[in-house]
Amino acid sequence: MTEILTLHEDPRSGNCYKIKLTAALLGIPLATHSYDIMAGETRTPEFLQRANSNGRIPVLQIGEHGDGDQEPRFLPESNAACWYLAHGSRLIPEDRFAQSDMLRWMFFEQYNHEPNIATVRYWLKFVGQHNLTEHQTAQIMPKRIAGYDALKLMDEHLADHSFLLGDRLSLADIALFPYTHVAEEGGFGLDDYAHVCTWIKRIEGVPDFVPMA
Repeated sequence: MTEILTLHEDPRSGNCYKIKLTAALLGIPLATHSYDIMAGETRTPEFLQRANSNGRIPVLQIGEHGDGDQEPRFLPESNAACWYLAHGSRLIPEDRFAQSDMLRWMFFEQYNHEPNIATVRYWLKFVGQHNLTEHQTAQIMPKRIAGYDALKLMDEHLADHSFLLGDRLSLADIALFPYTHVAEEGGFGLDDYAHVCTWIKRIEGVPDFVPMA
């Protein structure tokens, strides 16, 4: 029986988008349930108890009530959800080293890229600079420097590679694409990263690509 999959998301989130992009590229039906994180909708007792006790999205729900004998399962963390969807597909290489290298880029995205580029985008585009705390304001410049360092590393690598793993699209690209292609919304200029810009256009041209909401 085909799994019933539901993504608990905020459509403005790049972490949620990477899961939708993975599903679209693989032709996997994916229902969505939207939350407004700005209104605290993922901090309600119901959400914390049922979907994710960490109070964060995205969460991939596998199954639903009344779908056989098994209760629905909930998988937080965007890259884990992408891996679940892509398991056994062309988006995960079979070679052991290539698979590990893909994971390296996915860890890089969560440790070096997303905490800087995505966070500044969220603060400036959705919270508003005038609403930031003194600590957040002080963190903008360090995060901008670290974000540019991440873009520079990607650009240097992509100078010799069509995709992050060479000539094939993988979860590494899907993990890094969402917040890279909207980096300018956080004040990160991309004009100096020509190879990153070419890579963005290349991903947007793959079959079954879907844009971010």
